[in-house]
Amino acid sequence: MNQKNLLTRAGYDQLTQQLKDLKDKQEHLITQIEEVAQPDESGEDGLASQLKEELEVTNNQIEQIEETLENSEIISDKASFDSIQVGCKVKIKVAAATKEFFIVNQLESDPTVNKISDQSPLGKALIGKKVNEEIEVEAPVGKIVYKIVSIK
Repeated sequence: MNQKNLLTRAGYDQLTQQLKDLKDKQEHLITQIEEVAQPDESGEDGLASQLKEELEVTNNQIEQIEETLENSEIISDKASFDSIQVGCKVKIKVAAATKEFFIVNQLESDPTVNKISDQSPLGKALIGKKVNEEIEVEAPVGKIVYKIVSIK
């Protein structure tokens, strides 16, 4: 049995928009292929081949997103959480610094904006933990100890 993809509302909306954009691209590529195809030619020109390859990639992306959306569940925006799970913001202290992360599904992760995947080493270590608990995460520089300050 497949595991549900837990997505935030924003992540679900983003995938839905991406799917719409890919379907628009798919239609455009099909139109272009029809325009450059020459029914009386026995050989295919390079442009038609290139367009068909691009269409195949686009079709695969559409299929992946449709499968993801079919097998997804939108997580609720709770005001507070008892323990860390997908969809919550967690504030952690490491050494003297405090950092805040948003725990999301790997499809939504973006470390540049502090959205970390529940499947990343830090995300896996945080899932299920509570405020004031400490966790150790193995990093290239060695073990790092984090203390959970708050969960929202």
